[in-house]
Amino acid sequence: MKNMKPYPTEDELPPIKTVNEVDFSAYYSYADYMRFEFEERLEIIKGRIFKMSPAPSRIHQKILGRIHNPIYNILKGHNCEVYMAPFDVRLAKKSKNDKEVFTVVQPDIVVVCDQDKLDKRGCIGAPDIVVEILSPGNNKKELINKYEVYEEAGVKEYWIVSHLDKTFFRYILDDQGKFQPTKLLTEGEEVTTPIMPGFKLILEEVFQD
Repeated sequence: MKNMKPYPTEDELPPIKTVNEVDFSAYYSYADYMRFEFEERLEIIKGRIFKMSPAPSRIHQKILGRIHNPIYNILKGHNCEVYMAPFDVRLAKKSKNDKEVFTVVQPDIVVVCDQDKLDKRGCIGAPDIVVEILSPGNNKKELINKYEVYEEAGVKEYWIVSHLDKTFFRYILDDQGKFQPTKLLTEGEEVTTPIMPGFKLILEEVFQD
């Protein structure tokens, strides 16, 4: 027994150099995620690995900028901050220890008002607002898997934007910690939120060609 090699510590675990080394049937933590050295972007949702969509389309990036810029402008001089992907959001449950965080996502846009949740690696805890712009192939992940983890983590508002349908949908967290849907919005309508007083997003400008 005394000749048995001890289990390697987190620092001793080897890096994962290519995505081919990832076992998509295995269970991963943020500590494992930090060992990834390849360029492909992956997310971890409840311990399971999900591939992110290929490089976003030009239209996706245009929509991203048209939502991010008004948010950035309204938040100047305030405690809330806005970030665009790639930006890691770690949704910890019981512990903030890297080995015990099993959800790490990269939303298109996040608004974080609690400065204590921000560190050099991104955000640890629920952002106030999460924005996901749907792309072909990732709709199921955004609408089902991420809906669940954002609700459980306590994200106050979850915005889902579809540039294909030119629609904007908001889920708002209620007092019982459950998401409540708002009506579907589209061109000709505006988005406001109490999280950012004075903010107004004009959807006709967001979706214009």
